[in-house]
Amino acid sequence: MKATVYKSTGNWYVVKEIDDTKAPESLKKFNGRMLGKFKIEGLTSTNPIAVGDTVDIETENELEGSVTITVIHDRKNYITRTSPANKHHHHIIASNLDQSLLFATLKDPKTSTGFIDRFLITSEAYHIPSIIVFNKIDLYKQKEQDRFLEIKKMYERIGYPVYAMSLESGEGVDAVKLLLQDKITLLSGHSGVGKSSFINTIFPDMQLKTQDVSGWSGKGLHTTTFAEMFDLPFGGKIIDTPGIRELGLVDIPRQELSHYFPEMRALINDCQFNNCMHMNEPGCAVKKAVEEGAVHIDRYISYCNILDSIEEKSY
Repeated sequence: MKATVYKSTGNWYVVKEIDDTKAPESLKKFNGRMLGKFKIEGLTSTNPIAVGDTVDIETENELEGSVTITVIHDRKNYITRTSPANKHHHHIIASNLDQSLLFATLKDPKTSTGFIDRFLITSEAYHIPSIIVFNKIDLYKQKEQDRFLEIKKMYERIGYPVYAMSLESGEGVDAVKLLLQDKITLLSGHSGVGKSSFINTIFPDMQLKTQDVSGWSGKGLHTTTFAEMFDLPFGGKIIDTPGIRELGLVDIPRQELSHYFPEMRALINDCQFNNCMHMNEPGCAVKKAVEEGAVHIDRYISYCNILDSIEEKSY
């Protein structure tokens, strides 16, 4: 029997059967565990099975409703972060996604454009379209409103849709829900940006735990421990992820970083040198575009900062 992985706790998984002959509400969920060890070729991962995976299952104990996962089917795509235990290993956040939606805020807590850019690079690397949603617009004074419009213009110019909403007032919430319809969407963002509160507006009976922003750090506290998939009442699925404090890029060589900035990728062939890093080289089309305003200076600074953070490796 085929199934989809809905939750992973490391050792046990919640899976839901796939059966086109049954009504969606009658599909059963099971507790599953892995059969032996799975190795995914070419991927050093701390979790071989991820939420969103399609798997084959065999009944283990009918009375307890437990199954054994015997096969992991090929993934359409997946998205990873650095493993908390080993920075050289992947931790697969989720797989088989149609899009990723990043919640951001300009106040309580403030999301930096550097963090947004790291998320977008990761999504670009795994061919997952991204959307950015700024929450808490009810808190914005003139300064934040101006900054939001500047950020919106910067990202929309390079192809990323940007939305604004307030869970407090309800403004913009329906437009964001509409983005999720009939798609499998990864929801992500720092803790404290309103991700769990947004999910609670879709499933008022579920009441996911939410927490206030941590006063001493200005960053939200973790509320979700494991990634989990939910079926949307209006069609589609969302995957809730643990609040991410820092998003480490995995296995992106310095030489390839600019390929994941769409506005730089379009200029790479115009540089004088094939191996141009867009730093101090003569005849660099990217630096020329920055000087002319065609590439936003904030994005270029982000590129430089991220480039500095990537260790030199021999790939």
